[in-house]
Amino acid sequence: MPAHTRITGVGTAVPPVSYDQPELLEMFGVTDPSIRSIFLNSTIERRGLTLPPLLPDRSAAAETQGELLAKHTREGVRLGREAVLACLRDSGQDVRDVRHLCCVTSTGFLTPGFSALLLKDMGLSTTCSRLDVVGMGCHAGLNALASVAGWSRYHPGELALMVCIEVCSAAYVFDGTRRTAVVNSLFGDGAAAVAVTTGGPDPSSPGPELMRFGSRTIPEAVEAMRYVWDEQQHKFSFVLDARVPYVVGAHAEEALERLLAGTGVARSGVSHWVVHAGGKKVVDSVRVNLGLSRHDVRHTTGVLRDHGNLSSGSFLFSYQRLVDEETVTRGDIGVLMTMGPGSTIEMALARW
Repeated sequence: MPAHTRITGVGTAVPPVSYDQPELLEMFGVTDPSIRSIFLNSTIERRGLTLPPLLPDRSAAAETQGELLAKHTREGVRLGREAVLACLRDSGQDVRDVRHLCCVTSTGFLTPGFSALLLKDMGLSTTCSRLDVVGMGCHAGLNALASVAGWSRYHPGELALMVCIEVCSAAYVFDGTRRTAVVNSLFGDGAAAVAVTTGGPDPSSPGPELMRFGSRTIPEAVEAMRYVWDEQQHKFSFVLDARVPYVVGAHAEEALERLLAGTGVARSGVSHWVVHAGGKKVVDSVRVNLGLSRHDVRHTTGVLRDHGNLSSGSFLFSYQRLVDEETVTRGDIGVLMTMGPGSTIEMALARW
């Protein structure tokens, strides 16, 4: 019997300071009713963000692109370290056990990347293999997890870690426009890590087996989500097209059918849905198109409410809530789903 590749631990981290939407509107002096409504109707209550100290007039200080990149590096290492340590505690392992480290980010560009910075910061083995997945966007957590699972299958019994590190406040542009307001109302800072092992000393691990991965890219919507250089602000800026929820929702059913094809698993046999907290309209569109109940996406909407969209690590925050709920039983089937630029839908089939 082949050894199973499983998730054996999870850990998350967010900044020590969080803000509600009215606080952010006041800090950035937003008075336009249409922009205020974007913030206040997002269903997001609070988000952890790393913002500079307020100026004497209680307004937010502007940050240069250099300052934003420095924040991405500094806070990314801190959040990544915290998430990895929490994950190792959950899996009952130690930093010295890590043999492969994959870091995911889309909120800044570094060379060397977070995998090298964390290896040095945390004292990981200098023979630990590394991978950095940079710039793919919100769906990248599952792309990276597929790669980590592949590494794990060729190194049975050895510990692999994936950590998604997103300092979204390092990718903010505040220019008073509706375009940037959509992004600024949505994203929060956070990191999430998972431990992955194939076989090993405890094959009865309660973590889910990663059975299969699936991808669906929608080339005709390649411009719907993109990271661009803003010439006026001299900063990188993220763009979200209004059609994103509809593009994702319209292709979700096809992506799910391809994931389940040939597995013997019917849609009705899926007990748990771990969906990226992309935003209220995105989650609603996925829910309607896949015929899911509000209960099915309760962890996703809870993460969105408490943290906002955490980009590539959002689905792991939802996964952790599912684990903490302690309602999963052996043999249950789950689907993990992320969405992002490309436009892309990623899915994984898991079995406890």
